[in-house]
Amino acid sequence: MNKTILLGRLVRDPEVRYTQGDKPTAVAQWTLAVDRKFKREGEPDADFISCKAFGKTAEFAEKYFKKGTKIALEGRIQTGSYTNKDGVKVYTTDVMVEQVEFAESKGSGNGDSGNGSSRPEPSLAEANDGFMSIPDGIDEELPFN
Repeated sequence: MNKTILLGRLVRDPEVRYTQGDKPTAVAQWTLAVDRKFKREGEPDADFISCKAFGKTAEFAEKYFKKGTKIALEGRIQTGSYTNKDGVKVYTTDVMVEQVEFAESKGSGNGDSGNGSSRPEPSLAEANDGFMSIPDGIDEELPFN
């Protein structure tokens, strides 16, 4: 099984082009910065992952995605290779995007939560331990214990 799920922010606006032929198809490519869970001194805090989308998904990216947009996506990893102009074989790894959605409300990426408060509410991914806090007195209503 080849399935990848990522949550991160766009490093720059997506690059979109269209195929030639009777039915041109949109092809979008972008780089997603995905925070690493464990950070070691001297190592990067994030991985920068190349993503590609086709058709309606690419058109959606072209219309709505901008640098800094936080998205969640599902896809598959695809490897390939080509020979560059110097005759050197270059290996590639891309995530072929099958499904994508916004991971925060509009305006949250720049510190404006859109609800009138000066501080946006923390997301689940920003919680200290990665878990949501459960309100007091709700234990009896949970379907598991």
